[in-house]
Amino acid sequence: MKGAVLPGNSTTEIREFPIPVPGHGEVLIKVKASTICGSDIRCIYREHLGKGPEGYQPGMIAGHEPAGQIVACGPGLRRFKEGDRVIVYHISGCGVCYDCRRGYMISCTSPWRRAYGWQRDGGMAEYMLAEEKDLVAMPDSLSYVDGAQVACGFGTVYEALQKIGINGNDSVLVTGLGPVGLATLMLAKSLGAQGLFGSDVSEDRIRLAKDLGLIDHGIQANEETVSVIKKLTGGRGVEKAIDCSASPAGRLTAIQATRQWGDIAFVGEGNSCTFQPSPDIIHDQKKIHGSWVTSIWLMEELVERLDRWKIHPADLVTHRFSLDRVSEAYELMAKGQCGKVAVVFDEEA
Repeated sequence: MKGAVLPGNSTTEIREFPIPVPGHGEVLIKVKASTICGSDIRCIYREHLGKGPEGYQPGMIAGHEPAGQIVACGPGLRRFKEGDRVIVYHISGCGVCYDCRRGYMISCTSPWRRAYGWQRDGGMAEYMLAEEKDLVAMPDSLSYVDGAQVACGFGTVYEALQKIGINGNDSVLVTGLGPVGLATLMLAKSLGAQGLFGSDVSEDRIRLAKDLGLIDHGIQANEETVSVIKKLTGGRGVEKAIDCSASPAGRLTAIQATRQWGDIAFVGEGNSCTFQPSPDIIHDQKKIHGSWVTSIWLMEELVERLDRWKIHPADLVTHRFSLDRVSEAYELMAKGQCGKVAVVFDEEA
């Protein structure tokens, strides 16, 4: 079978691999769709700078956002079977530590922890091997591209929104309108948020969010962003803010544009943030939440909610490529002037 490898010099390589055989508790998945995450670009595609959980092992098949169909099963399965449509939760934890028992394999620190597309072969291939415990069932109402989006980006966002709580009483600001920011807006809208604000340095990204019907107010990110948001909210600011920009300025905007007693979530990774604790947080009684990926139980809940809300994460995919054009896919994603990018293995994905 063919699979994509990231050498770490802003290129991709297609290599031949044997089709793996599932062992005890494992399944062989025919990959239908695999989307590209910003962390792939930040930690693997440009340079192999990842350490710890982001330590990419050279030669591994890339891709930690896959969805597909089980085509072969090893012995010892307890729930899934051949023919099932599944999403792969992309961190395979040890399964017995405190965090794994809570469903947060992302936080597993055991030497047994291995993430798909990082320390074990991922979904940028025609087939992939996965452990049954890492699978999330996917209803027929969702496409495989929908499922691939859930595997990381939408799952990450849903976790953050659950931490800060979103309902019809809330106006919401999202700083950074890349694929994760767009996902945040789509889910916040589905959760009932009534005033949706989006800010970005890119006019193209603001335009895309408007075209998708995800924002009520698109605001250019600059020194006036906070004052513009305050003016649009009667001088108070938004109830909830989520930073997906991973930029110091975006994070500060999220903090300062949130009103008294409000909640802020940091989702974007990297960089830093400088603020004044007393006027920016303490005196206004605000809370900042850090949120890293999601738990597998909330990912299962999200899949159920997507089915109930009749929304499709695939609507945020602006470009689709076949595996033989995977280099174009990564190159486009690295430029950051697009929505989500997907590699599809099936025309009906």
